[in-house]
Amino acid sequence: MSLSRRIKKYATDLGFDLVGIAPVQTMPELNFYKDWLAAGYAGEMKYLERNIEKKCDVTQVVPEAKSVVVCAKIYHTDHPLSITQKDPERGWISRYSWGDDYHDLIKKQLFELSEFVENESPQPFYSRAYTDTGPIVDRIYAKYAGIGWFGKNTCIINQQIGSWFFLGEVLTNIELEYDEPVPDRCGTCTRCIEACPTDAILEPYILDATKCISYLTIELKDDIPVELREGIGNHVFGCDICQDVCPWNSKAATTEDSAYQPRMGLVNPGFDEMINLSPEEFSQKFRKSPIKRSKYKGFMRNVLIAIGNSAQTKFLPILEGLCENEEPIISRHASWAFDKLSKKK
Repeated sequence: MSLSRRIKKYATDLGFDLVGIAPVQTMPELNFYKDWLAAGYAGEMKYLERNIEKKCDVTQVVPEAKSVVVCAKIYHTDHPLSITQKDPERGWISRYSWGDDYHDLIKKQLFELSEFVENESPQPFYSRAYTDTGPIVDRIYAKYAGIGWFGKNTCIINQQIGSWFFLGEVLTNIELEYDEPVPDRCGTCTRCIEACPTDAILEPYILDATKCISYLTIELKDDIPVELREGIGNHVFGCDICQDVCPWNSKAATTEDSAYQPRMGLVNPGFDEMINLSPEEFSQKFRKSPIKRSKYKGFMRNVLIAIGNSAQTKFLPILEGLCENEEPIISRHASWAFDKLSKKK
């Protein structure tokens, strides 16, 4: 069995659901990535601009880099989609964040894979392992490793399992057997574009992150623009809509891995519970969870907008109290929600 096949087998033994290998080469999508950043579509995500030269030339990360082993891990579980949840007193947390923080989980597996390759390699071995944080544009390498194609919603879609998966990479100096990119199978479908409540998908394959609900509720640290608040609906952390409506996810694969199963109360959580969280309770509830990224004040900001969109006047008394909150971003969004619900009386 070749080294490439042994690597793929070991990666699946570790728990990865898809494994592909891409060559290190010049890719036209990297120029698009630069243009996308220059257009301002990344908003405040300045980390996407850091190490841009390394991202476009990974040999600056691993000298003599030859191959990128791309691994995918399904996080989708057998629970309802956001578009089927209609209770006006409940919010939505993106399903990728229902379990433990994937960065920690996947990085550990990638390090194990790197160690395996080092032991199996007939030549001196150098590598770096990344999941969503290093100087590598993972979606591009996922495409060239045959993991899937770029969907019109900019997610990587796999014909067999859908798009509900995380990506991780091992960048190495070893030359391996390479996979081929798969065809784009989106066809004439535009469901993701039409379904986006904030019109963040400007056209097929181009996302303005500054309008995306995931960006607004996770990455943006300041006030959410007033003109986009209504489109956020009941979302309090992230958004799944463009994946929910994708036909390739109609029979998407699920995982039984316990680490990705929903923590209690995170599937369609009630506003009553979330609005009453203290900073200490937030830290405890979301320990080792991706949700901690929003921090307490950001999470409460999101909950307040979702409540303001709920049309549920029962929340007016607690909103009135939060209008005087010592944290300015909370008081400002509470005032907006209070005013919006007051018009429903």
